[in-house]
Amino acid sequence: MNFPIWELQWAGGGLLIALIAVFHVYIAHFAVGGGLFLVLTEHLGYRRNSPAILDYTKRHTKFFLLVTMVLGGITGVGIWFIISLVAPAATSQLIHIFVFAWAIEWVFFLGEIVALFIYFYTFGKMGARNHLTIGWIYFFFGWMSLFMINGIIGFMLTPGDWLTTRDFWDGFLNPSFWPSLAFRTFIAFILAGLYGFVTATWEKDPQTRETLVRYCAAWLLAPFAFLLLSGWWYVSVLPEGAQAMVLGANPEIAPYMQGFLWISAVLFAGGLLMAVRMPAAIKRPMALVLLVIGLLYMGCFETVREAGRRPYLINGYMYSNAILAGTEDAISAEGYLQTSGWHRNREITPENARDAGREIFRGQCAACHSIGGPLHDIKRLSAKFGTVGLEAQIAGMGKVYSYMPRFAGTVQERKALAAYIVHDLIGDPEVTQQTRPRPELDLEIPAFDAEGDEYVLLAWCTLGEKCISDSDSRFSMLPPGSTLMAQLIRRGPLPELVTEDVEITFTAPAGFENPSNHVEFWDYAPSLVGKELAPNVSAKGLGMSGTMKPSDQNLTFLADGIPVLPYMDDGTVNPYPVFTIEAKDKASGEILATTKVVAPVSTEIGCRNCHDGTWRHDGAMGISVTTASDVLARHDRRHKTELLPQAEAGKPVLCQSCHPDPLLKAEGDPALLNLPTAIHGFHANYLSEAPDAEPCHTCHPTGPDSYTYCARGTHASKGLTCVNCHGTMEDHALSLLKAEKEAGKPKADLLMRHIKPRLVASVEEIEPRKPWNDQPDCLNCHVDFEPPQDATPSAFNQWVRGSEGLYRMRTDDAGLMCESCHGSTHAEYPAVNAFHPDLDAIQPLQYQGHPGPIGSKDNCAVCHTEDKYDEFHHPNILGQL
Repeated sequence: MNFPIWELQWAGGGLLIALIAVFHVYIAHFAVGGGLFLVLTEHLGYRRNSPAILDYTKRHTKFFLLVTMVLGGITGVGIWFIISLVAPAATSQLIHIFVFAWAIEWVFFLGEIVALFIYFYTFGKMGARNHLTIGWIYFFFGWMSLFMINGIIGFMLTPGDWLTTRDFWDGFLNPSFWPSLAFRTFIAFILAGLYGFVTATWEKDPQTRETLVRYCAAWLLAPFAFLLLSGWWYVSVLPEGAQAMVLGANPEIAPYMQGFLWISAVLFAGGLLMAVRMPAAIKRPMALVLLVIGLLYMGCFETVREAGRRPYLINGYMYSNAILAGTEDAISAEGYLQTSGWHRNREITPENARDAGREIFRGQCAACHSIGGPLHDIKRLSAKFGTVGLEAQIAGMGKVYSYMPRFAGTVQERKALAAYIVHDLIGDPEVTQQTRPRPELDLEIPAFDAEGDEYVLLAWCTLGEKCISDSDSRFSMLPPGSTLMAQLIRRGPLPELVTEDVEITFTAPAGFENPSNHVEFWDYAPSLVGKELAPNVSAKGLGMSGTMKPSDQNLTFLADGIPVLPYMDDGTVNPYPVFTIEAKDKASGEILATTKVVAPVSTEIGCRNCHDGTWRHDGAMGISVTTASDVLARHDRRHKTELLPQAEAGKPVLCQSCHPDPLLKAEGDPALLNLPTAIHGFHANYLSEAPDAEPCHTCHPTGPDSYTYCARGTHASKGLTCVNCHGTMEDHALSLLKAEKEAGKPKADLLMRHIKPRLVASVEEIEPRKPWNDQPDCLNCHVDFEPPQDATPSAFNQWVRGSEGLYRMRTDDAGLMCESCHGSTHAEYPAVNAFHPDLDAIQPLQYQGHPGPIGSKDNCAVCHTEDKYDEFHHPNILGQL
């Protein structure tokens, strides 16, 4: 951060370093192994008294000198030039920490140059013993140069105790020093054989040529076992994070590791093949091909080694963007633009936001990402994101997956960076978020005669909104299946629940009779639920119309699993279908009472914000195949699964087949996080630090820009949001993760590392909870049924254990359900619906003419034919009426 940035754009992301460094390292290792090759080959010529071998050695020395001194020297200088421009902060650190080590290495390098020139120009002019001594001196200087460089390069990967002691020797003789030195020494010997093939195959005498080619093959083959053993030693001493990265934790690196292993086999086979007698016309191109393969071999190794440091330049000390480890929080608090002297935009305004985003990209992203180039192209990697999705991606960097550094900056800087990438680099137009116009639905309020009608029929949906996933050709995590409940009350001085000798039916509204016309669920349901289904029948055997069954408590009538979808037969979208509920006398068939109730259902799940694609239906809701495929592809990439190929082969994925889920009573794999915890725990690392309920709106249809807009109840009209009951995204996720951590699941701890609670002081204060069963309840805020005492009430962290005690399941002493009079969760009376203001208030309007709770405003006569003087249903009821 204390250096200006050299902006490369297309060639950014370390491409120039990689190109120059791999080529130089390939030559430099040859300079070490080739030095020993020269001495031992000259020894061989003297021992066999072979002028041909000695002549070959002299010619190879000239080839060796030109390659190592010219190409090696130029690329060596090139490395210093390029790293000082691309990574000046790390270069400065290495110079300051190892200044004397560099000086010693340059002395050894000077010794290499002098010894090699003497060796070449005195070949055949100096006594054999003295000439060989010069050769050994060259090899010593070459290997000692490797010795010194190895300590510095190894320090960047495994600084070890230097991080605390800052001692030169702790840094130089770091944990990977000896295994790395051994590994590089053996690879240097192998490369000596590869380079030897190039010159040996041009020997004119066939016998000499075969002798030398087999001699070079021995250099290639003999060290292989030692190379593999030292490689295993090398990997074993790496710290846990670097070791995981090298072994494929980052899917981008896995191909290079696999390439290294496969090329090892190819080179070994190539060495064996070269040892077979063949014409020179075949061996010469083979030698060149093996030399190129060797370059790829070195490229794979260096790429994997460099990847092991991610997200650091100096492991544990300096990130790839030159920010020092441990300073992220301080920078985020003050602002990235404020903490560096190389930016013209110090504060972000609407006018300079995109230009500030460009400066932030240059400082925090350009070290690894190119713009339109071949290496980590930011345009390609970000193309599927809008500003919302990319901002979330930036917020989550370095938290769950550690191959990128955490973003250091304010929320405004994060937004500016996302806007710059999406609008300026990718070129997406800046679109103002607009809610698709909603049609106003027709509504008919059933008749009720307060003087003559004997029954009151109350009905509700047990969920304020049934969210379902309709991407069933790919996966299902929330299958269709809405639940309606009803209670029939016989009016009188002492009203009573009617549970016997009656039949209560539910009937779908016109246009909703055939859900299979609109989604793929019915095609793929057998593979998802494990059994054959009749057309338009849910996994629980219900159709769109039918008879409700008495509940287990025999207090309500229940239709559990209605396969209602938010799509009408004509293709239009309607998340609020109104069902007709009728109560009939079983014996006579006489209709005793009729009412209507909304069965809210939505497929407006915001996966598209981060997973590409568009809304599937009518520009308003639904998970498209593109979006669903990206979800599975990312899961496959991160967790080594093959879910997308499975789905594309006609076997879609039921998420609960692996992840336990109390909602579906799915046991799954007990070692995995349950599904709600896995989803919220993972995404809380990305959707963090946003105000109030913004993260909730990203995925759920709860925000003001939502088409469905399922927050319809009186709490929403008073300004309460998801946060008041469930906590912020961070708090909500931590309550789930903490329960799974206590259950012994290590993945929970990984996801919790970077999530900070916002409604309590520490994670220790958060009460763990089981999803769906342990929930906040109305009485958390409405203590003794009184109005909340706080201006901004919060029910977070006060869980009712088990669903039976929740508002939606609780009854009074007479067996009347809370939701009978107060309406569904998230649609509590008086509720206001965006599609029709009275859509969620049908029964209050039907029975009492106003949308408040049943019986409010002195309307006890809805059920009681005599005046009510005591608070029977719950305390303070008369005060609220």
